[in-house]
Amino acid sequence: MSSTTKAMNQERLMTVLVGPHVSEKSSLAAEKHNQICFKVRRDSTKKEIAQAVEMMFEVKVENVQVSNVRGKIKRFGQTLGKRADWKKAYVTLAEGHDIDFLGAE
Repeated sequence: MSSTTKAMNQERLMTVLVGPHVSEKSSLAAEKHNQICFKVRRDSTKKEIAQAVEMMFEVKVENVQVSNVRGKIKRFGQTLGKRADWKKAYVTLAEGHDIDFLGAE
């Protein structure tokens, strides 16, 4: 692979993860199954998500499960609106690996 393709690939991987998704369900998954939940780009693949997490957090990814979340229909006064569709990924980390978002040691 040439250096320009590798650089473009690394730039793409930097944009795959939108941010962590914190919810009651994701907190339970983190405690029970050593999984971290991320909001990711809608056009990203499982392989890209795994590579992005390994590159950014320096951990070993064991498995990735993705879910397409449909945006809810909401009312704004008399008009109907729709929230954007998005994709989330549950990333299972290898035994002994952990991601610390708070930075506390």
